[in-house]
Amino acid sequence: MSLRDEVTELLQELIRVDTTNPPGNETAAAEVLQAYLEESGAEVELYARIPERANLVARIPGRGDGPKLLFLSHTDVVLADATEWSADPFGGELRSGEVWGRGALDMKGQVAASAVAIASLAREGFEPAGELIFAATADEEVGAGFGAQWLCETHPDAVRCDYLINEGSGERLELGDKAFYMCSVAEKMSAPFRLRVRGRSGHASMPGIADNALVKAAPLITALGEYVPEQRLTPEVEALLEAVTGERPASPAEALARAREIGEFFAEIVEPLLSLTLAPTMITASQKRNVIPAICDVVVDSRLLPETTPAEQHAIVRSVLGDEEYELEELEAHGGTRSPIETPLWDAVAGWVSEVEPEAKPAPICVAGFTDSHWFREAFGTVAYGFFPSRVMPAELAARLIHSADERIPVEDLELGVSFMRHAAQALLS
Repeated sequence: MSLRDEVTELLQELIRVDTTNPPGNETAAAEVLQAYLEESGAEVELYARIPERANLVARIPGRGDGPKLLFLSHTDVVLADATEWSADPFGGELRSGEVWGRGALDMKGQVAASAVAIASLAREGFEPAGELIFAATADEEVGAGFGAQWLCETHPDAVRCDYLINEGSGERLELGDKAFYMCSVAEKMSAPFRLRVRGRSGHASMPGIADNALVKAAPLITALGEYVPEQRLTPEVEALLEAVTGERPASPAEALARAREIGEFFAEIVEPLLSLTLAPTMITASQKRNVIPAICDVVVDSRLLPETTPAEQHAIVRSVLGDEEYELEELEAHGGTRSPIETPLWDAVAGWVSEVEPEAKPAPICVAGFTDSHWFREAFGTVAYGFFPSRVMPAELAARLIHSADERIPVEDLELGVSFMRHAAQALLS
């Protein structure tokens, strides 16, 4: 069987295992991977905080005189409403050269490609100088403490690594007259917060005797939605624009102007990498139509640039909202880390790009969201990149399909992913 057929069949099998999080049930997917990998001679262990939510760690041990490279992925997926799909979201159907199903792009496709890469190298007798590791973790989509964070904290020796390849980027973009493969080297921090506005409840038939917390919250929501944040250049945006245009921008405005000259989609990628974002997304007030709410809670999704702190974010929010009465509660603060660009792992990415498409170049980027890479950067000082190459499916289409209906991945892109993972292992560990 070819590696192309192998990765296709493995992805189909993984999609047919429903690992919607919550509740996750990732152990079922881990057991599929365990059976597959052990047949190829890889060493496999399952680590689970609770039995139903296992993380798989496989490895090819080496001579011990080189670095450790980890292929990181997660097996949980987000909810899929079958009524919105034109195929069974857990059917793993192969249609016109594409595998359909929840997780095909995020990220069971990369799970399957990573597994096939390490399995095929094990069958070939590959002996790394250091160690090649593959981790298929639980709970990335919710982050309730069953996956990568838990592994790094409770089983550090199982996943300690010098280099790491994760999700986050890899799409091929035609920018101007050149082709580039995006490689994420940093990520923004996820720092959502809750605004609580207090009033006084009362019967809705007599609004004058109450103090409506929902009405009091409305101008605060509007202020956050209309806020235009101060922009600043980051090393990743500077390097990205230099790779694409040949020159480093002198200011955030220049960076965005150059991006718009190249294309609107490129500008949409660059703009959120120049500042924090504030996006009110959820509101809770009265649970009865005829009761004026005494409390209104507004949840705001916020992403911070690397090295920006929640304290700085709170100061900005308070300056936007002024002297109005409200309470501000931090909900979490994860991510916001970066890795250097000039590394042997970058050389491996560049070397692979030059082999598969000599006229194309890699380009560094920061992830506007965040991934599990930051747990490894923080715990071990790992150089972590997000790179799973794709060139058949347009990046704009893939962006619309992730977490949406009719998610699918071309088989050619799966095969491309296997090719890169094998190349990276051999380049870094031979």
